[in-house]
Amino acid sequence: MVILASVFAVLAALLHVLFFAYESLLFERPEVHARFRTRTEDVPAVKPWAYNQGFYNLFLAVGALVGVVLALAGQEAVGLALVLLACGSMLAAAVVLVTTDRAMARAAATQGTFPLLAVVFSVVALLA
Repeated sequence: MVILASVFAVLAALLHVLFFAYESLLFERPEVHARFRTRTEDVPAVKPWAYNQGFYNLFLAVGALVGVVLALAGQEAVGLALVLLACGSMLAAAVVLVTTDRAMARAAATQGTFPLLAVVFSVVALLA
């Protein structure tokens, strides 16, 4: 179960690194800010928020990756606790996204599926 939790945590982390790149590095590009339903004329007002949000995503990704490294290095309980914190936060953000705007269900599913699986397998591994 630790291996499955680790695989899904790494996938969730990689996806959140991609979100970081979109939000903090590439947000001004029309094809990027359009993904976030932001009109070009609104980019200057939204860009600081997106930049900040991107770093939240990066920090969650780092937490998940550190958790995976620790779990696979023999510190299973500590590592899986970090995976649960990071991926649980990612999952919670996906739930908030879909409950805020049902039109964002696809984005929430994309954002939340890997973290959900990482959380499930982490809990199963910890309870075993």
